[in-house]
Amino acid sequence: MRKLSIAALVALCLALVMTPAGAKEWTKVRIGVEGAYPPFSFKNPDGSLGGFDVDIAIALCEAMEVECELVEQDWDGIIPALQAKKYDAIIASMSITPERMKVVDFTNKYYHTPAKFVVKEGVAVEETNEGMKDLVVGVQRGTTHEDYMNKKFPDVELKLYGTQDEVYLDMGSGRIDAIMADSVAMDDGFIKTDQGAGFVFLPGNHNDPAIYGEGAGIAVRKSDGDLKEKFNMAIDKIRADGTYQDIAAKYFDFDVYGD
Repeated sequence: MRKLSIAALVALCLALVMTPAGAKEWTKVRIGVEGAYPPFSFKNPDGSLGGFDVDIAIALCEAMEVECELVEQDWDGIIPALQAKKYDAIIASMSITPERMKVVDFTNKYYHTPAKFVVKEGVAVEETNEGMKDLVVGVQRGTTHEDYMNKKFPDVELKLYGTQDEVYLDMGSGRIDAIMADSVAMDDGFIKTDQGAGFVFLPGNHNDPAIYGEGAGIAVRKSDGDLKEKFNMAIDKIRADGTYQDIAAKYFDFDVYGD
């Protein structure tokens, strides 16, 4: 048998060390979704998952030619579950922010929409820290909206919730004065429902890039750079072939991809 020279052995060792850990062949991708954030994710009457995020996840798997498994996960534990390898990626309207990028990696954005306040119809309030300091604002815990309120509205009392649906319930029952959340999610999940009758958006858009980032992206473990690139190529593919636009048209009457 032929023996490798010292130089060849060194080269081989370097090649093995530098080979990306994610060089595995992806035939199946498990995707964490929330299932409680309409119109992006929700439960159908039969218990199956639906929504924009879910449809996009399935379309991306098809574009990558991999089997897709959806794993439902509460928002509070969605990043820890990714790190614990409960699934391989998160598609759950997660904003790409510097803070989150310390622990996970993100693809390019797949949509971008502004945040807004919702109040009871007829309420006149200035959208400033001083103007809203006497209000109780409901926010989903662990979101960029909570970060935004803490940094931009430090004197406003926050009430934190595990799910967006819980925020809507307290708003409808009068236990809070306002909601801060994604404008599209609130329009479909609250304003247009019977529960949201008599509630309106305040006029301002809230979209500070330092807090909200550049849009919603797909989160992956930092060790899975190859999977990130597969998703990026798949996003480009479904936008180029019209699949993205067909899915978006089911849920929105505007360009949800954003600037």
